[in-house]
Amino acid sequence: MIDKLNAIKARFKEVSELIVQPEIISDMKQYIKLNKEYKDLDPIVKTINNYIKVLDNISEAKDILKNEKDSELLDLAKMDLDESSDLKNQLEADIKILLIPKDPDDSKNAVVEIRAGAGGDEASIFAGDLFRMYTKFIDSQKWTQELMDVSEGVSGGFKEIVFSVSGADVYGVLKYESGVHRVQRVPQTETQGRVHTSAASVVVLPEVEDFDIELNESDIKKETYCSSGPGGQSVNTTYSAVRLTHVPTGVVAQCQDQKSQIKNYAKALKVLRSRIYDIELKKRNDEIAGQRKTMVKTGDRSDKIRTYNYPQGRVTDHRIGLTLYSLSEIVDGDITKLVEELKIAENAERLKSG
Repeated sequence: MIDKLNAIKARFKEVSELIVQPEIISDMKQYIKLNKEYKDLDPIVKTINNYIKVLDNISEAKDILKNEKDSELLDLAKMDLDESSDLKNQLEADIKILLIPKDPDDSKNAVVEIRAGAGGDEASIFAGDLFRMYTKFIDSQKWTQELMDVSEGVSGGFKEIVFSVSGADVYGVLKYESGVHRVQRVPQTETQGRVHTSAASVVVLPEVEDFDIELNESDIKKETYCSSGPGGQSVNTTYSAVRLTHVPTGVVAQCQDQKSQIKNYAKALKVLRSRIYDIELKKRNDEIAGQRKTMVKTGDRSDKIRTYNYPQGRVTDHRIGLTLYSLSEIVDGDITKLVEELKIAENAERLKSG
């Protein structure tokens, strides 16, 4: 194990030297790649250094116990050995987790799509509730959110809403939200007080850069149209809204949020690129999806992942069988506990599968 840890330290030293070289700095693709590797290795190397210090402490304490006669010094050495042994076990567990290969997309920004599913107007209202939940969570993380496209529901909420999120490790956190979210509650329109079940789907895509995926302009069909509001009401008399179709794959992306056609085009292109990248990502992940049940981002997006039950004030995540009786806090944006438990479960599965 020490040989492996020393090899990681040697690679970290090599990367540290490479990222300050002018030829690397001038090559943006290579610089970003190495800078990411540096950031990934940094916490591992710090833990390794602590681990090596603890091993030295253990060796020193054992040497004292073997050769020293002073009873007070022997007591101190025994106490140090016990503490260092416990710390050694903890650091070994930490290193195992840190050495699990990271998803290369975890550090990326994300594009989030929420769509109303079964349940009519109530599904649109629920999609609006999910959007509010994520907005509050995003604010709590000090991330940045930007609206890409929106289609409002007739009675409130959204038929569909697409937005981007920028910040540290956004995709690595939000990827767990992909799937079908179900709500059980009495709708505002229900006069008999009966509980209804409605659903909305959430798709989280890693936002990709130009060099992550190359698109030929000749493969993209561009259409412009007037932005519209609820019920088809025109809110813009200029053709500022943009719809892009990637002809080879049939993937479509559109944006009507900005009054500027150029800005809408740039946003639509960002979504298009992420959706095409996601097709390749899904192919890759389908190969290992069966190995780990908590790899939610690789699963079928028609899978029901979570239920929000209002009468009982509970939220259940079906992937790991977790039920929390804190519905009001969760829908108010506090999804940290859910994300943390999903991460723990996935890490456990990944350690198990080697």
